[in-house]
Amino acid sequence: MLGEPKESQWRSDRAPRITAASHRRVLGANDRIGIGVIGCGLRGLVLGRYVGGTGRAEVRGVSDAYRLRSRRAAASLGPEAKPFATHGEILDSKDIDAVVISTPDHWHAEMATEAVRAGKDVYLEKPVTHSLEECEALLRAVERSGQVVASGTQQRSWNHFLEAKQLVDEGVLGKVSFVRCHWSQDYSRMRSGPSPPIDTDHLDWEQWLGPAARTPFDPARFRFWRCFWDYGGGSVADLMTHWIDVVQWFLDSPRAEKVQAASATYVQEWMETPDTVVATMEYPEGYMAVFEGNMTFGLLGCGIEFRGDRAMMSINRVGYWVYEEGTRPLESVTLPEPKYCFERSDHTSRDERVDGTGTLDNVRNWVDCIRDRKRPNADIQAAVDSAATAHWVNRAVRRRRPLSITP
Repeated sequence: MLGEPKESQWRSDRAPRITAASHRRVLGANDRIGIGVIGCGLRGLVLGRYVGGTGRAEVRGVSDAYRLRSRRAAASLGPEAKPFATHGEILDSKDIDAVVISTPDHWHAEMATEAVRAGKDVYLEKPVTHSLEECEALLRAVERSGQVVASGTQQRSWNHFLEAKQLVDEGVLGKVSFVRCHWSQDYSRMRSGPSPPIDTDHLDWEQWLGPAARTPFDPARFRFWRCFWDYGGGSVADLMTHWIDVVQWFLDSPRAEKVQAASATYVQEWMETPDTVVATMEYPEGYMAVFEGNMTFGLLGCGIEFRGDRAMMSINRVGYWVYEEGTRPLESVTLPEPKYCFERSDHTSRDERVDGTGTLDNVRNWVDCIRDRKRPNADIQAAVDSAATAHWVNRAVRRRRPLSITP
């Protein structure tokens, strides 16, 4: 189990330095960027395919502690994709310019730090750290390296989130004093669904555990690692990180000043992390954000509501809708017609319909930034800030008391 970090504040006032000189190989106009995929589960495969789909990069190496996944990824991600025994071998390869890291959370900061020190640019799945202790160290390593590091907080590259952010900046909502985030997933159905057996003859369990505590192989820990503290952080680290990143981005507030949480397990008794969480975060900019996370049903999906004194904005992965105040009677149970709205429809590009999460746009932005040596939309500073907020909430979950965050 992770040790408790000190109650101190991570720094949120610095941006990574990105220079052309930091890149190991000078890319010509027609050169494809060589990518290594570390962690070849479903997410790694998706990211690898999106990388190839940019037309500017190709997967040249894959690595996973579960060798069957490595072989499957090598066969499906293009003729140049070669299986490597370890992520270290990928980092040593001169044919690979950048890496995608889509492992369990407990590997994220360590692998990303190794990668930037090896001169590789990085696409790092969220949360970018597994503990508060790792936040400052990862940020410092990226800054010193000058590498291009993007996070899997992909809403920052998605068109309708960018449009919605502009409306907030223009003051359409007025003073926002309350934000509600919610995300539900049905883990009962996930566990009961069909899944191939795990061939432990092809799994290097010690490599998979890496920096985590030694424990015997457990299929539940391997398949549902997000639900165990040694490797993930439950719905807070997995899902809230996405939404709190949007909240902190839209309202230009990188850190909370106080967090509290109530949590329990009502259905998923096999989980270490709670299946139900309600967390409250208070921000010095003068608003409160609430997150409701549930892992026992999925019908409500996910979304965010920004509630201002002029209007309310509802936003999710389908679109956004802005409803003006004063257009319905007091305590009305219905919403008016939205003044502004955007909904993804059949007119959306085929690639966007296939994706449905904004990831494709985020990967494209990262690949473009590798070549141009620019700061990506989902930059490391914001990624560390959103991860840190999730860690503070999980700390409140585990301590079962409110926490004030000291500057």
